[in-house]
Amino acid sequence: MRTALVIGTGLVGTSAALALAGRGVQVHLADRDTSSAQTAAALGAGTDEAPEGPVDLAIVAVPPAHTASVLAAAMRDGIARAYLDVASVKGGPRRELEALGADLTPYIGTHPMAGKERSGPLAATADLFEGRPWVLTPTRETDTEVLNLALELVALCRAVPVVMDADAHDRAVALVSHTPQLISSMVAARLEEADETAVRLCGQGIRDVTRIAASDPRMWVEILSANPGPVADVLAGVATDLHETVRALRGLQSADEVERRTGTEGIEDVLRRGNAGRVRVPGKHGAAPASYEVVAVLISDRPGELAAIFADAGKAGVNIEDVRIEHATGQQAGLVQLMVEPSAAPALSTALSERGWSIRH
Repeated sequence: MRTALVIGTGLVGTSAALALAGRGVQVHLADRDTSSAQTAAALGAGTDEAPEGPVDLAIVAVPPAHTASVLAAAMRDGIARAYLDVASVKGGPRRELEALGADLTPYIGTHPMAGKERSGPLAATADLFEGRPWVLTPTRETDTEVLNLALELVALCRAVPVVMDADAHDRAVALVSHTPQLISSMVAARLEEADETAVRLCGQGIRDVTRIAASDPRMWVEILSANPGPVADVLAGVATDLHETVRALRGLQSADEVERRTGTEGIEDVLRRGNAGRVRVPGKHGAAPASYEVVAVLISDRPGELAAIFADAGKAGVNIEDVRIEHATGQQAGLVQLMVEPSAAPALSTALSERGWSIRH
């Protein structure tokens, strides 16, 4: 791939453009909001000047509701040898293209499974897709060259290609992406009118659950409008679990021993099924989940503290697999949880203690 045109310079489009431009591809940028394309160009994602002729690949990175119409217009203008989109739903845009009479031979639907709570070109990074799944949904009509160009794009973005049927993809993202967004928002909504005393007690658990509730509502209305049926199906199952859980909790309040026992069994059931489901979530880089030991270190809220603790871990020859920070309420301090291989935990604890860090057991 030598040339590409990215249509839509939001988070995903600009991130893909940054990755391609950083690896030698001549990238052209287009957006109905010219200031967005100019911002992306200023970040080094390419040029906002139109290409002089057809590019190798056109990447359409616009909201799902507009994906098919933008693709169809681009195909009519013959701006590229191959076309793909990165919309978060796949079945709808493909069917819309068919209804518009578009030739599907030079097209493939794709979806990089990466994102942030923030949107727009200023949130973009060249490494957004590294190690993340990038779904490809070829059909019988998809030209082999088009599929190869899509695979090259995925490789240049350092992502992991996953081939799926379009409708199977939409059912999958309803479960692993769209429903979690709604549930996170529902939990966060309970905090809107909560007593200030209760809110002050928020810890890492509520922060984890509500993190993605900070996402742009307008963007998510567009996404959910393109995949409402599968999301509603998943939520219906969640609603059944909620109903049973509420009934179990009411049972725990009962004076009747049998009802209390039934309530306990109901709560244990949902928690155990949650354990079983959580175990299936992939670990780093899509690998099997790993069990890490936590080394908890108390740090002050001063510039350079995290860099210093990582440097000391490096001197100890220990790789930090993951990290979480829990801030102390009302104090300029926090607890850093360093996740490491179990065999490395004792050595890391000893090394950090010797360097003056306060280890919490």
